[in-house]
Amino acid sequence: MDLGLKDRVYIVTGGTRGLGRAAAHELVADGARVVVSGRSEKSVAAAEEELGGAGRAIGVVADNAATGTPDRPIAAARDAFQRLDGVLISVGGPPTGTSDTIDDDQWRTAFESVFLGAVRLSHAVAAELGKGGVIGFVLSTSVYEPIPDLAISNAFRPGLAGYAKSLANELGPRGIRVVGLVPAHIETDRVRELYGRSGDGDAARERATADVPLRRYGTPDEFGRSAAFLLSPAASYLTGVMLPIDGGVRRGF
Repeated sequence: MDLGLKDRVYIVTGGTRGLGRAAAHELVADGARVVVSGRSEKSVAAAEEELGGAGRAIGVVADNAATGTPDRPIAAARDAFQRLDGVLISVGGPPTGTSDTIDDDQWRTAFESVFLGAVRLSHAVAAELGKGGVIGFVLSTSVYEPIPDLAISNAFRPGLAGYAKSLANELGPRGIRVVGLVPAHIETDRVRELYGRSGDGDAARERATADVPLRRYGTPDEFGRSAAFLLSPAASYLTGVMLPIDGGVRRGF
C-alpha cells in the first residue's frame, strides 16, 4: 500500500535517537522529507547524514523547553522544503524517581520539556498547517497506568494525552488530525537503562517480556512504521486516537 508520503514534510523532535529517529527513518524511506531536532550538534549532524542529508533531511539543534524553539524547525522546513505537513513530537524520558525524591526544580524542568514544550510546539505547528496536516505525540503507557519509579511521567503524560484529545476536537474542523502513539516494551537505550537499574537487567527483561502476549520486545523499526502510517494520508480518517504499540500489553479496549 502506498502511504502517500512522497515529498511530504514532517518535523520530528527528538529525531536524533530512539523512537524519534526510528520514525524519521521510516518517513524518509517512504519518500517523505524530515526536519529532525535534538539538543546535541553532534547527534543532529549524525542523524541528518544517516537520513540522506540535504534534499531529504535537515537537522536543527533545539531544546523543546526553550520558548523560541518552535520557530526554528518550522523555518527550516519552509526554507529547505517550502512546505510543512505535520510534526511528531517525541520527548526524551524524564528523570526517574518517586514523588518523595523529586524536588521542585526537577518538576519545573520536566514540565517545561515534557509538557509545555510539546504544547508550545503543537500550537505553533497548527498555525502553519492546512487541510491534511497532522500532529503526533509520542506518549507512554503511563497515560493509562502509573509506572513504578516514574512519577514525573505518570503526572505529565496523561495530561498531554488529554491535551491531544482536546486539540483533535479543536483542529478537526480545519481538516487537521491529532494522534497519539503509546509505546511500551520497545527495545531502546532508555528501556535498557531502566531495566539496568534493577541490578539484574536480564532478569527484569525476562519478567517484562513474560507479560507481553507476543512474548518479545518490539523494535524501534516496528514503532517507526506505525508512526509513519499514522502520520500519512493513508490514515486520513484517524484523529483523536491513542494507539498502543506494545505487543498487546494493554488488555483493555
